[in-house]
Amino acid sequence: MTQSIKKLSVIGVLVATLMSCNQGPTLQTYFVDNELEADFISGDIPVSVFNLEELELTEEQNEAYESIDKLNFLAFTLNEDNHEEYKAELDKVKVILKDPKYQELMRGGNSVDGRFSIKFIGDVENIDELILFGNANDRGFVVARVLGDDMNAGKLMSLQSVLKDMNFDDSNLNGFKDFFK
Repeated sequence: MTQSIKKLSVIGVLVATLMSCNQGPTLQTYFVDNELEADFISGDIPVSVFNLEELELTEEQNEAYESIDKLNFLAFTLNEDNHEEYKAELDKVKVILKDPKYQELMRGGNSVDGRFSIKFIGDVENIDELILFGNANDRGFVVARVLGDDMNAGKLMSLQSVLKDMNFDDSNLNGFKDFFK
């Protein structure tokens, strides 16, 4: 009888472990599955590409900058031949981002031009991953993951004024930048 209880306990632990590992699709798996597909543009951008060390940053902006490790992006480029694929891929991303672990920070846009949302994993004071998602009805969609340690939403937003005036000459950013033209 003791052997049966031990076996049941081991089986229970294994089942619980396997079930906790299978929590559905994530952005990370979506990126890996699609980064080499024809209709997608992808890239990893180290934070050093922004050269913010050369700028005079406030203490808050510097803390935000130091908390970011890198940015990953994946964009689906819409053309006249892939509208059905676009809709299917857009739906996949929307389903992933409905997971409660992705908390909404901000959203906007409209049904004519497109929409955007900013979500995060963690809490506002201690963000593990910041997700920027936007779709333009005539261009496609982009998902960007900002990865770092102990990122703070308010401090990250303070970088917006610095980043909007920067001139990005790095070739890694061309596909990402071109998407928003």
